[in-house]
Parts: sequence; C-alpha cells; structure tokens
Amino acid sequence: MPSPSLTERLRRDLTQAMKDRDRPAIAALRQTLAAIANAEAPPLPDTRGQLPTEPVVGTANEVARLALTDADVARVVHAELAERARAVDEYTAIGRPAEAAAVAAEATVLRRYLA
Repeated sequence: MPSPSLTERLRRDLTQAMKDRDRPAIAALRQTLAAIANAEAPPLPDTRGQLPTEPVVGTANEVARLALTDADVARVVHAELAERARAVDEYTAIGRPAEAAAVAAEATVLRRYLA
C-alpha cells in the first residue's frame, strides 16, 4: 500500500488536531490546506482586461483543478512556514510576544511536514 500523499497527511492530521483541540495545529493546517486549494486553482483565462459581454449559457462553470505533486505541496508548506517566520519577527519587533509565540507554535507544526 503506497504511503499517503502530503495533502492527505495534512487533512488526516487536521482531523486529529480538531479531536485533540490543538489550536496551533488547527490554525496552521487549515491555513496551509487553504493555500494548497488556492494553488490547485487553474489560472484565469487572459481576457486582456475585458469583461465578457455575453453570458455563458449551456456550459458548466466547473473547471478541473490542477494536480499538485508532493513537491508542489511541500513548496506551499515551505511558503506558509516562511510567512509565519516573518510574522514572528514582526510581532517580536512591535512588542507582541504572545502573538509571536502563537505563530511560532504554528510554525513548529508545519516544520514536521518538511522533514
């Protein structure tokens, strides 16, 4: 049986974090899964700034999502981790140690997925 993908692990761990009421893990995993969902969104067509003049009738509005590899997902997780590192620095610089600690706890959760 193949090992679960990184996205599947994140989803599974979110479920467990919710059962455990682990707030830092819940926040970090939800935000990371949202970032992954954004990365899976297909690019918008180039309309050169023009809005459609006619409504699209008779076509499905659903578009297939992009398939991300584990390497792509790892890049998203890395970006989320970098964002948290910047937030810790900013909170520390403005004298908000409680917020810095909360964000640092989220970063600790995400580091487990990059090992």
